[in-house]
Amino acid sequence: MRQIKNQNLAQLLAQLRFASEQQHVQQLEAAEKLLTIIDTNMEYPFDFVYFRITGIQPRDLPEQQPIKGDQLADDLHIFISRLSARLARPVSEQNGKVYTIKQLAAAFGVSTKTIHRWRRRGLMARKFIFKDGKKCLGFTQSALDRFIEANPDFVARAKDFVRLTDSQKQQIIKQATALAASTKMPRHQIINRIADQIGRAHETVRYIILNHEKAHPDKPIFKKPSGVVNSTQAAELYKLFKQGTDVRELMKSFNRSRSSIYRIINHRRAKALLVKKIEFIPSNDFLKENAGEKILAEPIKIQKPTSAGSSGPFELLGEHLLPEYLQTLKDTPVLNRDHERRLFRRYNYLKYLASTTRAGIKPTLVSSQRLKEIEGYLAEAETIRKTIVEANLRLVVSIASRHVKSGVSFPELVSKGNFALIKTVEEFDYKKGFRFSKRASLNIAKEYARVSGKSTQLSRKRAASLADIQRDLRATATADIATIERARLSLTQVIKNELNEREQYIILNHFGLTGSPLKKKTKTLKQIGQELDLTKERVRQIELLALQKLRQSLSSKEFELLTH
Repeated sequence: MRQIKNQNLAQLLAQLRFASEQQHVQQLEAAEKLLTIIDTNMEYPFDFVYFRITGIQPRDLPEQQPIKGDQLADDLHIFISRLSARLARPVSEQNGKVYTIKQLAAAFGVSTKTIHRWRRRGLMARKFIFKDGKKCLGFTQSALDRFIEANPDFVARAKDFVRLTDSQKQQIIKQATALAASTKMPRHQIINRIADQIGRAHETVRYIILNHEKAHPDKPIFKKPSGVVNSTQAAELYKLFKQGTDVRELMKSFNRSRSSIYRIINHRRAKALLVKKIEFIPSNDFLKENAGEKILAEPIKIQKPTSAGSSGPFELLGEHLLPEYLQTLKDTPVLNRDHERRLFRRYNYLKYLASTTRAGIKPTLVSSQRLKEIEGYLAEAETIRKTIVEANLRLVVSIASRHVKSGVSFPELVSKGNFALIKTVEEFDYKKGFRFSKRASLNIAKEYARVSGKSTQLSRKRAASLADIQRDLRATATADIATIERARLSLTQVIKNELNEREQYIILNHFGLTGSPLKKKTKTLKQIGQELDLTKERVRQIELLALQKLRQSLSSKEFELLTH
């Protein structure tokens, strides 16, 4: 089913669903009048379109790109068809005759394709209920008369068009057979030559040859008839294309025209996208005006995935990869709260765009541009996913190192931990305000709790590599501990100056500011509520008010240290 491309017009159609029947009739007639004055070579602002259809001057519409006339005309045809479907009445109730597409084509002695061309030239159509009870596009006599009056020459040319006789079609078949046998010209060149000689369109000749081959499969004109490519051939062609084989080579190998090759490639690309699972965390931010400009225009530094992270889900299969893995941990910077939040928002918005752009595509009708757009969204989302995962690899190693004594090999622990980390990236809801590391740590620990103790023990070499990793992690932590402690003391002083005693108690205990920097002693809101004789929800409310106060007094780094 064709979709309205302009999102504002599509949204207007959705809003009109709640209008009365009388308003529907008025808006339908207004849309038809608007279509008659559209110049396909001009551009139109949406507020003009809105006013012409509804009679209301829109307010507070954001500044938008004007709509090209040809696109607006196409969208209005769909708009009128959908709106008239809500008002569809039996043809028996109409004053004059109502034609279906086939009936109108027969009446003028033209093809149904010609009728569709007439529609693009301005022939109005509405949905009616015909005798079989089905809703179909119909053309009233009055609409037809107006179109003929406005386009007399165009209609006359179509009526004067002479269809090819059977004898002429046979002559085309003979000519194509002779050229295929005596030359090395590919199929599309032979069709073009014949079309030029007889003064017909390329598609006309192509369909005649195609129909002949379908009717006489035992007498193919070409060595490889054009019929539908089987799945094995299509898979092989697509595989070669992805490996970098030039399209011209594919044309020679499969004896296909360039357009045929790209149709097969796009069909496979579309099918691959349709079966791909695309899930995202929804957000109201995605539905706002200019969401794309606001979210995608944000300057975000995206770390290029390292070689260690390029092999799927960062599996650690052997001890020979440990040094490379450790180097990845050293080289990858940790994400701060704001950078992390923006990455997750961008990551989910890209998948939202991919999902919405993919909706409704058909493998046989989708354009290369639309496929490229979807693939681009997914490719950037994948880069962000790897950036987030690599930034948290040291978290997996840190937790894995505490579970080695259970008898499970360290590489296996890291591999399982990384899978849990990747799964957490997909599920993490950045809007709730929590740090990703907290959710990831919990999921990784749960994964390790399910690991049995039947795996092999660490070898000496692996144990030595693990010891090196642990020393590096400890060295990094020790180097920063003095700085962290000074910041915590400053933070504690601000809390005492800005908050009352109850607020201080909640903040200090919930965020673990009463213990050491390395071993935070945190309490849940429920535990704090029991100690203060308050409900968990009341504690949460007090905490939010306290955080609002602190946000005004703390630097961004201090506030991040508090809530990390």
